[in-house]
Amino acid sequence: MRIHPLVVDALIAVALTTVAVLLGQEALRQGWPELDARAYVLVGLVNLPVVFRSRAPLTVLLVVHLACAVYVTLGYWPVVNTFGPMIAVYTVASVYPVRVSLPGAGLMCAVWIYAGLISKDAVMASVVGQAVGFSLVLWRFGYVARQSAELARQLKREQDERARREVAEERGRIARELHDVVAHHMSVISVQAGLARFVFTSDPTTAHAALGTISGTSGEALEELRRMLRVLRSGPDDGEEGPEAPDAPMPGLARLGEMAERLSAGGLPVALRVTGTPREVAPGVELCAYRVVQEALTNVIKHAPGATATVELGYLPHHIEVSVTNTRPSGGEGGIPDRLRTGSGHGLLGMRERAKLYGGTISIGPLSEGGFAVRLTLPTSARAAAQGDDATE
Repeated sequence: MRIHPLVVDALIAVALTTVAVLLGQEALRQGWPELDARAYVLVGLVNLPVVFRSRAPLTVLLVVHLACAVYVTLGYWPVVNTFGPMIAVYTVASVYPVRVSLPGAGLMCAVWIYAGLISKDAVMASVVGQAVGFSLVLWRFGYVARQSAELARQLKREQDERARREVAEERGRIARELHDVVAHHMSVISVQAGLARFVFTSDPTTAHAALGTISGTSGEALEELRRMLRVLRSGPDDGEEGPEAPDAPMPGLARLGEMAERLSAGGLPVALRVTGTPREVAPGVELCAYRVVQEALTNVIKHAPGATATVELGYLPHHIEVSVTNTRPSGGEGGIPDRLRTGSGHGLLGMRERAKLYGGTISIGPLSEGGFAVRLTLPTSARAAAQGDDATE
């Protein structure tokens, strides 16, 4: 449990006052006048204001030292009221800058020396040494505490800013995920809707298959959108344990066959070839490869109607290779427009960002024999992925 600062200061003030009263009972034995009622009132004025040290440090410093000066002027034992001024100096040094706190330490030093000057049999060399030494030590402790508190606040601000940036970056990645999902599925739905309308009366079977594809594609798109929205809505900050588990796993390499079948049924012939021995790959790497293939095939649907596409997936010892190539459309001019080669489109930019994020390389461009190709290489080890910084072509 955290104790309120005012309660802590009250306990400190009571403790200081108690110690001062106990010391005051030894004054007569030390050769000083016995403390009377007036002296004990001054003891209270020196120590009890410490309860307000967190709220008004400078005021407490001045009140404590003024009462202490009156106390020693009346000839009472100075040692009784040394602790209140000490903690007042430390508090001011821990809160205020040097230009304010150092004069506060000087005030304590001056009152201490003044007490030595008006006391009988005082050894001034010792009094001055104690006054300067204790004042500087207390000021230094307070100064270090202030520096530490400022450093802690700065670290907290930096951590909060870093957390905000990470949240913004994560939301940006989610936005790109949504872009890929919507672009791909809406392209498929658009093509299938056009096909169904065209053959609705002449070929009911084909129209029925197109409508089935639309139904399945839209259902998959809605499921992925729900998954993304769960991530956006849920999190540790809203008192929940986290997003709910999605109803279906995140897309990965195992679902490339489903994508190829769906697009083939929709009018874009897609051949899938797998080489090497399939193995488990990090979920992020699988999702990256899946989304790049999805975006590449979406571009084929949009910009190369009538073409055929080939997806090749190769499992190598330390990385995987994925390529998507499309032939020149029959009777067409050839593939994706040149303007897309510059990377100005959001889809191609997303591909490059994904490859860079996972330390991979990607090349995007036309084929010499016609058509277009996207080739992606992704490392499957964390060490290799961490080295991929400038990884796009």
